[in-house]
Amino acid sequence: MNNNLHKATVEGFGDEWERFDQSELPHEEQQRIFDAYFSIFPWDILPKDAEGFDLGCGSGRWAKLAAPHIGKLHCIDPSSALEVAKRNLAENYNCEFHLASVDAIPLNNATMDFGYSLGVLHHVPDTQAAISACVEKLKIGAPLLLYLYYAFDNRPLWFRLLWKTSDLLRQLISRLPYGARYFTSQILAATIYFPLAKTALFFEKMGLSVDHLPLSTYRNYSFYTMRTDALDRFGTRLEQRFTQKQIELMMEKAGLENIQFSSAVPYWCAVGYRKKPEDSKT
Repeated sequence: MNNNLHKATVEGFGDEWERFDQSELPHEEQQRIFDAYFSIFPWDILPKDAEGFDLGCGSGRWAKLAAPHIGKLHCIDPSSALEVAKRNLAENYNCEFHLASVDAIPLNNATMDFGYSLGVLHHVPDTQAAISACVEKLKIGAPLLLYLYYAFDNRPLWFRLLWKTSDLLRQLISRLPYGARYFTSQILAATIYFPLAKTALFFEKMGLSVDHLPLSTYRNYSFYTMRTDALDRFGTRLEQRFTQKQIELMMEKAGLENIQFSSAVPYWCAVGYRKKPEDSKT
């Protein structure tokens, strides 16, 4: 039963990763983004030949860089993007592929040495249940790395108001047919993402702080990444956002402890470790 799944959102992601299979993403940029997500991930504590999962693997862009570090990686996704991941990871023989949603993960409980889910669980109806489902697959003490959209809890009021305006636009665009959704997102990438990102880059080179400027994160990214993320951001039907405290509480409720948040973008990245059953509230 795939109850914790939003069908229109899943189909949208399938369309996104078929259009943007990441074949045009520069390797150096891919590595830089990967390092930002995994900056707090404890590679050093994993056992030799560790086995883990990538929940919501999409095109396999992060699995491609994670796979060489471990023994086996289970790439799990409910959309047609799994076929893209299979092509991108054809040379990574330690990857296995599963067409499944988060409430039907085809792995035995308490068997995984690690797990990660980046930019996925805020796109399901019940994020708390999704985190708990991931934790169930981990061995005691194993880490789970999450990236969930932040609620701008570390941003000024004007920034949050600007986002609310953009979210109204997302709600309209995400309901368009796939072709129109893609076309509109690419216009936004060219007319909003690119100009604002390069303006931030200019100000930075002038010695000014650009941390609070909208889309300043993209100032050193390629236009390909901007195009990908514009479709991701405005083409996705279901989106939820959480404060750092809300994420911490969900992770604790799911049975994780020693939770650590990254202090740098992207917000929020967090890692936690599965508790012993007698210490867990779940």
